[in-house]
Amino acid sequence: MSSHTVAVTDDTFAAEVDQAKGLVLVDFWATWCGPCVAIAPYLDKIAESNAGKLKVAKLDVDTNQKTAMRFNVRSIPTMMFFKDGKHVDTLVGANPGVLQQKVAQHLA
Repeated sequence: MSSHTVAVTDDTFAAEVDQAKGLVLVDFWATWCGPCVAIAPYLDKIAESNAGKLKVAKLDVDTNQKTAMRFNVRSIPTMMFFKDGKHVDTLVGANPGVLQQKVAQHLA
């Protein structure tokens, strides 16, 4: 976890994401997932370069299965975009180029 991202859990998801104002990107990941580890530096850069406009949250699916099940996460990494607490978009897989495009699209 970096200083630019926030760890969320089943217990903190409502406060950090559901009740958040603005755009939140939630990375559903696990420590054993190679693609999850590979995309992490890109998420950190996105969080740093969009500080104040975008919150990047990371949810470990192994320790927070309730939230992963709530959003029907079946493959990781899965990145979900939330605007004012509403789920608006999903990206599955580690594709930095598409991720950057989606971030730009939702910040526009």
